Amino acid sequence: MFNPLQGWRSEPAPFHQGYSAFVNGKWKKLDSPTKTIVDGSNTPTRFSVWSWNIDFKLDVPVARMRAALNHVRSLVASQGGIPCIIMFNEMVASDLELIGDDEWVRETYNVTDLTGEHWNYPNFPPGFGYGTCILVPKVFPIKAVFRVYYPNSSMQRDALFVDIAIPRDKVLRICTTHLESLVARPPKRPAQLATAAKILHQAHAGILAGDLNAIERFDWTLHQENKLKDAYLETGGKPGDEAGMTWGLMGRSYDRQRYGLSRMDKVLFCGKTAVLDYGTFGLDVEVEDEVDRQKLMASWGLQKGWVTDHLGVRAEFQIEEVE
Repeated sequence: MFNPLQGWRSEPAPFHQGYSAFVNGKWKKLDSPTKTIVDGSNTPTRFSVWSWNIDFKLDVPVARMRAALNHVRSLVASQGGIPCIIMFNEMVASDLELIGDDEWVRETYNVTDLTGEHWNYPNFPPGFGYGTCILVPKVFPIKAVFRVYYPNSSMQRDALFVDIAIPRDKVLRICTTHLESLVARPPKRPAQLATAAKILHQAHAGILAGDLNAIERFDWTLHQENKLKDAYLETGGKPGDEAGMTWGLMGRSYDRQRYGLSRMDKVLFCGKTAVLDYGTFGLDVEVEDEVDRQKLMASWGLQKGWVTDHLGVRAEFQIEEVE
């Protein structure tokens, strides 16, 4: 049971899963934590984080993920060489296969997940359901990759962490999480974010991004209760402002009329790091084939052949006190 003042009676233990690197023409699974000393003396201290939820339930998943990945690639290419950490929520097995087959990914990134074997579906075969994945630029030396499964989740949700070695033997800890959807009584998201935040605070700098399903009023202050900063608010965004909304702009008209707009997706951070910039991306990105567009519009009542119902969120950071 979760006590908001004390945490879980028994804190969920991290599950180390390793990651994959494309070496000599094939993906190679590497252990976590690493068995050798990881040198972070040359790790870039300025970088950006990009997070996007790609709706798992819509039709033509391969076409949608291909268009989404192509869009992300074009955005990363415009960043002037700044390393970009990419986080995806609601990945399905075909999404991970496409990521693993992509030449740009193979050349540029190490990947936490190429199958769904570490997603928390204990009573189903590997790869069932949907989950999270992080693409880590190869310039970042990885010390560890691990998940923490939320004990109170009825939707198999977890937090995926990557520890990156940075100068002066410090650690940058990044996390993507997809908090519990919908309304629950008692609420489940406060306990889940508290678990992830506690782990983030243990590093020199911590950054968390993902679909936080911030659909209720209490969600607005969860970052403050966990001593986290909100990149959107820190860069001048206003609570409740339509300019900050990430869900409801690309979906069925019925859903928008019933639920309105919301800022479900966020970038939160703590420790010795400063946010330099924040924004959203992915508005009106559609599948590339007209037949696929028409199928999405006809089957789901969409106005366009959108790849997902969420905007992505991005933020640029500078790590401090490592010189």
